[in-house]
Amino acid sequence: MPGGRTIRIGVALAMLTLSPAVWAVTQTRPKAKTASNHPVRKEYVKKTFGKRGILPVVGGAAISQRKGSFGQHLATGFEGHVVKNTVEYGVASIRHEDLHYHRSTKKGVGPRLRHALVSTVVTRKTTTGKKTAATGRISGAAAAGAVAGGAATGGISLGADAGLNVAREFWPRKKKPISARAGVRKPRARHS
Repeated sequence: MPGGRTIRIGVALAMLTLSPAVWAVTQTRPKAKTASNHPVRKEYVKKTFGKRGILPVVGGAAISQRKGSFGQHLATGFEGHVVKNTVEYGVASIRHEDLHYHRSTKKGVGPRLRHALVSTVVTRKTTTGKKTAATGRISGAAAAGAVAGGAATGGISLGADAGLNVAREFWPRKKKPISARAGVRKPRARHS
């Protein structure tokens, strides 16, 4: 349906055009950083247009089983990706939601797995630290589904986020070098 694709592309372009306005509105403090160098905006740009943001879109287009060319799959995937991130970061910024994953402090596979899965739809406020629904992440997935291919796309997006959270939870932590650990001194170099 060519008309539907034109409308979806128009919506995606409107979201891209409006995103700077959304970021400018979210600046509430008079001495806050400008909208162009705000940390959330930098993260948005990096995760939307950076290597880590683009590679999954290209990979998804390469392995897609639907009808159409690689270019069509790439365009559809990228428009969904841009819309998802624009809505996700816009809503999360307005509602002061922390979009970062924080590992569990609990022991055992079950509690850690539960924490990883629940963290997909529950987050914390950056202002108070209290738990809240992750409306930015949920609405971003819904918007991506509406623009780039239906409700299944939004569900797949949330499922992918849940899978990434599980991977982040159980991926081995980096060990600090011996010299960086508390109480261990680094030997001095001898000068001859």
